[in-house]
Amino acid sequence: MKTLLKIVGAVVLFLVVAAAAVFGWATVAANGKLAQTFESHRAVIAMPWPLTAEEITAARVEQPGATDADLQTLATTRAVARGKHLVTARYACIGCHGPDFGGGEMIKDPAIGTLLGPNITAGRGGRTAEFTMADWDRIVRHGIKSDSHPAVMPSEDFLLMSDRELSDIVAYVRSKPVVDAEVARPSFGPIGRALLATGKFPLTASRITDHQKAHDTLPPAEGPTVEFGRHLAGVCTGCHRADLRGGPITFGPPGWPAAANLTSDTTGLKDWTFEDFERTITTGVRKNGQVVREPMIRVVPVGLNMTPLERRALWTYLASLPAGPIHP
Repeated sequence: MKTLLKIVGAVVLFLVVAAAAVFGWATVAANGKLAQTFESHRAVIAMPWPLTAEEITAARVEQPGATDADLQTLATTRAVARGKHLVTARYACIGCHGPDFGGGEMIKDPAIGTLLGPNITAGRGGRTAEFTMADWDRIVRHGIKSDSHPAVMPSEDFLLMSDRELSDIVAYVRSKPVVDAEVARPSFGPIGRALLATGKFPLTASRITDHQKAHDTLPPAEGPTVEFGRHLAGVCTGCHRADLRGGPITFGPPGWPAAANLTSDTTGLKDWTFEDFERTITTGVRKNGQVVREPMIRVVPVGLNMTPLERRALWTYLASLPAGPIHP
């Protein structure tokens, strides 16, 4: 019996030492990935977005004697209105940063970590008070913080965001009351560190292959077209992947289900109609009657706020995709 206990004790000790060694390695490797630096282009973007020549002409007809200050006010008003729609119906900023932009929750899991959407107002604890538009571009569309380190922001979803859209979103955020709120920086649990260390939790900045590529100045013309639908579907790629064939989500708690296949494959949306799709993204109920789970359930408010034209354009694009099986 003593011999058996010694063997068991030795095995337990070995396992403890091995676990400590793995944890130590994962911590060092994860910290190394977070300490990387990245460079990107320095975008020059106006905010608010300037009125077009046609808009200026129309404004002067409607308001004779309008001053430059009046036109600037009009440009800001229109930018804020566009930005509100973008935030609530296309880019889901509220889902991570909260309805007042004072901070929200992305992931809170003891094993994975605590990843909170930061306060992006200019209040106490806000991260953007000193931001230039180049800083906004780097964090939103490249996943690079102002100190050049990688952020835990899903910026792949926003690569197709145009310059005007980014400008309008910033105009809207800055039009809201400032919030004084200190939000904790990201922290990773043991599994989160292991995922970071092994590349299973990839940071966006390392996944974007070209940080020097310019973005579109304007979004595509709105219409029930493949082009406009592709633009809207950019925010789906973080979970559903670039080809929208879905599969296991590469970030998030273990309880998150695989992202659905959005192509017309038998493992995806084969036999779905536009009405099936529209009901799912506006009510959270699938064609088979099942209710969508995290993180898709967060998309339902966005789907509700989309215009019928936007939902139709998104479906038009999905229907145009080549069918392919879901990623294993």
